[in-house]
Amino acid sequence: MQAKPCHVLPTDFPSPIKLPRFHRIPSPAKIKIPRVASISTPDSTSHGPGRTALETVDDSVAAFWDYQFLFVSQRSETAEAETLRVIDGAIPSDFPSGTYYLTGPGLFADDHGSTVHPLDGHGYLRAFRIDGVSREVKFMARYVRTEAQVEEHDPETNSWRFTHRGPFSVLKGGKRLGNVKVMKNVANTSVLRWGGKLLCLWEGGDPYEIEPGTLDTTGRFDMIDGCDSLMDNRSNCGDPWDIAAGLLKPILHGVFKMPPKRLLSHYKIDAKSHRLITTSCNAEDMLLPRSNFTFYEYDENFKLLQRQEFSIPDHLMIHDWAFTDTHYILFANRIKLDVIGSMAAVCGLSPMISALSVNPSKSTSPIYLLPRFPGKSSSNRNWRVPVEAPSSMWLLHVGNAYEAKDVNGNLQIQIHASICSYQWFNFKKLFGYDWQNNKLDPSIMNVKEGGDELLPRLVQVYINLDADGTCQKSSVEPLNQWSKTTDFPVTNPDFSGNKNKYVYAASSSGSRQTLPHFPFDTVVKLDLSDKSIHTWTVGARRFIGEPIFVSNGRGRRRWISSGSGVCSCDTKVLSCNFESKEDRES
Repeated sequence: MQAKPCHVLPTDFPSPIKLPRFHRIPSPAKIKIPRVASISTPDSTSHGPGRTALETVDDSVAAFWDYQFLFVSQRSETAEAETLRVIDGAIPSDFPSGTYYLTGPGLFADDHGSTVHPLDGHGYLRAFRIDGVSREVKFMARYVRTEAQVEEHDPETNSWRFTHRGPFSVLKGGKRLGNVKVMKNVANTSVLRWGGKLLCLWEGGDPYEIEPGTLDTTGRFDMIDGCDSLMDNRSNCGDPWDIAAGLLKPILHGVFKMPPKRLLSHYKIDAKSHRLITTSCNAEDMLLPRSNFTFYEYDENFKLLQRQEFSIPDHLMIHDWAFTDTHYILFANRIKLDVIGSMAAVCGLSPMISALSVNPSKSTSPIYLLPRFPGKSSSNRNWRVPVEAPSSMWLLHVGNAYEAKDVNGNLQIQIHASICSYQWFNFKKLFGYDWQNNKLDPSIMNVKEGGDELLPRLVQVYINLDADGTCQKSSVEPLNQWSKTTDFPVTNPDFSGNKNKYVYAASSSGSRQTLPHFPFDTVVKLDLSDKSIHTWTVGARRFIGEPIFVSNGRGRRRWISSGSGVCSCDTKVLSCNFESKEDRES
């Protein structure tokens, strides 16, 4: 497929005055800032809390700085719970009691001239404790005390000095050449509550356990090493890639201190069997044209129930994945080694991620259907042969997947996900971060009219297999024909792995000419039964994070999670909102 150029908005966001860098605007340490909460309960077609029309803001200067303020460093913590003041709407009278945990990057600049990519920012864990009786919300926020955070932060002076590069960053105020501290576990990607433990996960290392009441960091939690120690030591000396892997392992593990297996931050919960499912990949596979994935399934007490490993003969970068009753599903996000980028990365002249680039050489999208229970499968299908979906797409996030079998043994699999184009996705430009000038360019996330099809959007993927496992048909369609830029789909976790009726996601109203697609300002609800669509928009110069669907506990206090947050309540949809005008989070 011929690659098309990606036309983006011009990067001319003029600033009339010299403003401070986006990450160097800490709140005054000794000034008590009142905490606020914005809680709205609009109907399904509401377009803003207390507003009759959405205000249009076209000022390119404001747009540029609004975007920068989304990534302001959090220089302080809230170790003691503070009661939030409701400023919009009201806490619903039927809102159940529970705690919403939300993690994400919190620090983007140190005190010695270095900045990091948002994905390399230290994990900043927030807790919103909701009392449904008194209708109060208490707030806490703490940094996750990872090994990197403890090394880089001086608690006595509250100052920071970055020593770890991180995969997406270059240190200007630190050591470049010879700096082998690449894998910076910042525990900033997702939160998991399972087996009595609260964990903060990161894409590439062990999760960190957190004490739920105080948000104190207990330490690393070993989820996979103990499981993998039981694996047999296989030797395939005749395979050249095994030989290459054998040469890379001592370098990656011994020199760069990378763990043997890279735990993915996206996990799944099988609501039907009450199982937690996680997956990992081998560290050396990032540099080899093959990919090894290990899937783990745990019961509600964190006891390992099963472990399976699959080796796929392709160079892949997997961030999210899906499962059904009988399959693990991987969309083959294909990558390749960038030789010139690798040399620059090793020399410290560019981020380590520069060693990789996307590989858009196929006009289709390979989808691997891996048997979840091989001993129970009646199909003779070769799982190493992928299903080829008739569209080239880069998978971002999965909302849900499920399967249905008819009386003849034919199987239909449906997957709801967000995808984007290979022509838009760029490892070196995620979120528009420019490590050379320490700025974030909003135009990277906001292409001009005519390039909308390149950006993140929701799709529904169908795969039809006959009784022998042969693919009869596969298709990719816009979900409910919703065409606006959308990501972070989420469904009722009680139906995870089963047929669901609704999908919620973060989307954009398109009201700002300079920021038409991102940051998101709208929650969209898609009814899959009647194909209807309802939206709720936060208002002008306000933005939303990932929505979270909180399931009905049916009278039981239970913990469920989605995206980067975890919550214990009844059926509600929550989203953390950000307002740039008053620099507040609600």
